[in-house]
Amino acid sequence: MKLTVKPLKQKDAGRGLAAIDRGAMRELDLENGDYIVIDGTGQGRAVARVWPGYPEDEGEGVIRIDGRLRQEADVGIDDRVTVEKADIKPATSVTVALPQNLRIRGNISPYIRDKLSGRPVTSGQTVPVSLGFGGLGNMSGQQVPLKIAETDPDGTVVVTDSTEINISERPAEEIQSGGDAGSRDSTPNVAYEDIGGLDRELEQVREMIELPMRHPELFQQLGIEPPKGVLLHGPPGTGKTLIAKAVANEIDAHFETISGPEIMSKYYGESEEQLREVFENAEEESPAIIFIDEIDSIAPKREETSGDVERRVVAQLLSLMDGLEERGDVTVIAATNRVDAIDPALRRGGRFDREIEIGVPDQDGRKEILQVHTRGMPLSEGVDVDYLAENTHGFVGADIESLAKEGAMNALRRIRPQIDLESDEIDAEILESIHVTESDFKEALKGIEPSAMREVFVEVPDVTWNQVGGLEDTKERLRETIQWPLDYPEVFESMDLESAKGVLMYGPPGTGKTLLAKAVANEANSNFISIKGPELLNKYVGESEKGVREVFEKARSNAPTVVFFDEIDSIAGQRGRNQSDSGVGERVVSQLLTELDGIEDLEDVVVIATTNRPDLIDSALLRPGRLDRHVHVPVPDRDAREAILEVHTRNKPLADDVDLADVARRTDGFVGADLEALAREATMNATREFINSVDPEEAIESVGNVRVTADHFEQALDEVTPSVDEDVREQYDEIEQRFEKAESPEEQEVAGRGFQ
Repeated sequence: MKLTVKPLKQKDAGRGLAAIDRGAMRELDLENGDYIVIDGTGQGRAVARVWPGYPEDEGEGVIRIDGRLRQEADVGIDDRVTVEKADIKPATSVTVALPQNLRIRGNISPYIRDKLSGRPVTSGQTVPVSLGFGGLGNMSGQQVPLKIAETDPDGTVVVTDSTEINISERPAEEIQSGGDAGSRDSTPNVAYEDIGGLDRELEQVREMIELPMRHPELFQQLGIEPPKGVLLHGPPGTGKTLIAKAVANEIDAHFETISGPEIMSKYYGESEEQLREVFENAEEESPAIIFIDEIDSIAPKREETSGDVERRVVAQLLSLMDGLEERGDVTVIAATNRVDAIDPALRRGGRFDREIEIGVPDQDGRKEILQVHTRGMPLSEGVDVDYLAENTHGFVGADIESLAKEGAMNALRRIRPQIDLESDEIDAEILESIHVTESDFKEALKGIEPSAMREVFVEVPDVTWNQVGGLEDTKERLRETIQWPLDYPEVFESMDLESAKGVLMYGPPGTGKTLLAKAVANEANSNFISIKGPELLNKYVGESEKGVREVFEKARSNAPTVVFFDEIDSIAGQRGRNQSDSGVGERVVSQLLTELDGIEDLEDVVVIATTNRPDLIDSALLRPGRLDRHVHVPVPDRDAREAILEVHTRNKPLADDVDLADVARRTDGFVGADLEALAREATMNATREFINSVDPEEAIESVGNVRVTADHFEQALDEVTPSVDEDVREQYDEIEQRFEKAESPEEQEVAGRGFQ
């Protein structure tokens, strides 16, 4: 039967499987676990074990195999292959050669048999196998290449539970390849299955590069020139270079690499000559791919660079890519994380025809990347990849690789006491006992932060709604505005309801505005960027606005994100009032306005701003579409005060005579900060009284008997006074009423001025 080759899913790669849709399995009279021979269009031939296909392939006539099997069968994706049932004998014995750098003591044969069980092998073939961590030299769970030295009987055989596994005395490097399946024994460095979360981007790159090289007649028929260049751009660590490696390995094309700084030379004309040589070699070996990594280092904007060499290199690159001479069947792939720094002449059709953004992966993408990096790991039962994918917002592929590596290192630290570091060999039993657990990954998560947000990343505070006393109405409004759109996006979509862009929390000092923002960030399970107003301001023209731009750029690329502006009145004051700051305040406000509700949409980014001076904020910020929810955080009433006191005395040793309801009744006008100070002062009174009454030696022994009594609270009430008086409360209540009634920005501005 003829079937079309497609890539295997990331989690199933490296196991010698071929996924075939159930209809084709029935026609070929195949069952799960049967063996098939895959014959490619060239000389290649591969043997694989059958697995039921994915639901989306039903009736499509598709066979999914990984990069190793594609290389053995000498086929590419979308090629047609002949598939037939294979009758493979079970192996009586198999001799395996280990790599020279792998030194293991003890009987490892049962472990290797377990790993090879059910796999078809041929003499001379290299089989990648995960041996725990492959000794100490390979801690990220990558696979170790084992060479099949000899099989009994000859030919392709299948390893069973009764197969005898012998370890060859000669290392794998000394044994020659042989047999059909092992004729091309080098494993592809990077196959398409090694890239997670970039299916759409990979499809675009393949369309640009594979199609013209495999089927140039399509473009001749259409009467168009095939695309000549692809520019991959995006944050560092998202997989730009990886895609180029995978494409080069999967396509049977010559591959030339240009590393920016390598070709730069101090001698006149030498840099350009090296560029010309690369393109000449590629033309001779065509079809060919030239990969330029970090292209911004050799092709910056000519008007902005001071060096003469850079200008000449850019000019040479422009003429090579689309000059008078024909380039032939040569495609250029370039990668950069600073796409705006590249000379604009390169970014046009005929040079880089397509620019593909390789962005920060979403949750599904992160799950795929985790499956790639944990594929060869001995994971414990309880490891939940979905949980890890959900809790790694903002992580790029490189961060997830670090997470997997760090989790593996944590597992290694557990068994390190059992390893004799003086010995060259590791005991096989120790190697087999290594398992990476969920706690290893959770521990690793604490030490890794998203690299795309490193400059602005703030550890999300561990504050929950339970730690915020009272303020039930305020909490409910914040949940509706911030948590619901992130937790129930489908509901908002089906209701055709746009989530609020921003929330302004205003109220007297000490009422808990910042605490609420911390709780929201924690409960919303999203990234958190905290901006203290004045730190954005800079004495150089344009720098303050650039700071605002960068904050929102980071927030967009790492969504879902909560951006928190504390004391926003310090950077978003009313325009036209203050002329003493060279206009920087007005420019920052304008930048904020365009970021919040400009042409570019804020997807999954919520802005929270706090202030105790709503009268100072520019009215344009307060209109719907910007900071459109105005939440008054009031002075707490009696019930709220009791709830706040319960929060602050939760872990304190209170005496039975302390009546928090009575304390709450007597603290009219106290805000959250005052009540916290009151609880602290009462506890300090009890501590002071205790320390003064005992000897230092007795203190530690009898501290468990100390209690904070009603008398201590009485003393504290004499010392702590409310920070908000009746006049201030009335002013804020009045502003709240006016904000609720105000409809236009002008009316809202008047509402804010009422504070004065």
